[in-house]
Amino acid sequence: MNVQQIVKLALREDIGSGDITTQRTVTSSAKARGRVLAKESGVIAGLSVTKEVFRQVDRRIKFIPKVKDGARVKKGKILAVVSGPARGILTGERVALNFLQRLSGIATLTQKFSSLAPRTLILDTRKTTPGLRALEKYAVRMGGGTNHRMGLYDAVLIKDNHISLAGGIEKAVKAFKGKRAIEVEAKTVAQVKKAIKAGTKKILLDNMRVKTLRKAVKLCKKAKVWTEASGGVNLKTVRKIAKTGVNAISVGALTHSPKALDISLEMV
Repeated sequence: MNVQQIVKLALREDIGSGDITTQRTVTSSAKARGRVLAKESGVIAGLSVTKEVFRQVDRRIKFIPKVKDGARVKKGKILAVVSGPARGILTGERVALNFLQRLSGIATLTQKFSSLAPRTLILDTRKTTPGLRALEKYAVRMGGGTNHRMGLYDAVLIKDNHISLAGGIEKAVKAFKGKRAIEVEAKTVAQVKKAIKAGTKKILLDNMRVKTLRKAVKLCKKAKVWTEASGGVNLKTVRKIAKTGVNAISVGALTHSPKALDISLEMV
């Protein structure tokens, strides 16, 4: 689904048969001008989506960004100026801000994680809002993070349930051997050893204590295996996890529980 389709669905959900309040209180000839303001510091993402919202509501509305996606801004910064038919601006306001606040919140949280582990890749996961994955993963990139797989179709990740149903790590890995790069989930050092022996070159070290994680990373480095840590990752633990020497850390919180950045549209 592309941005235009996503915006179309969001507007249909919000407007329905029409903006009954604006149609009664604002004349069709009224013009307006507003400023999109950051009410707290953060990283901006989603300006092009915001622009598309106003474009679909009324093509006569002009939306002019004053910063670029990925910019780190301070409280009070003017992010964009919007002008044109007042009805259209008011009708599109909430949907436009919903996208901009959500995506900027993701970018801001990602930047916080990245700053605490500057030498380690910070990866997102598939724990995204249904239908908004492409946008949310874009916001992760704007915050300095790296996208993991986009879906089930573009990368192999053999997790615990796959291993259980396949009859073990060796059998699960063997199903792909020689065909493509694969990543295997391991929860213990014993599983790490089995994954290495099976020939995998990527291992997801899941929910390991830091002491165990350090042992697992040491084994993987010796075998020239790329490592990713996941589980129990937050702003308090990410630095310790990064110090174990893992190549990457995946953080579900980037997209499943970011705080929306406080942004408003103030009419001038």
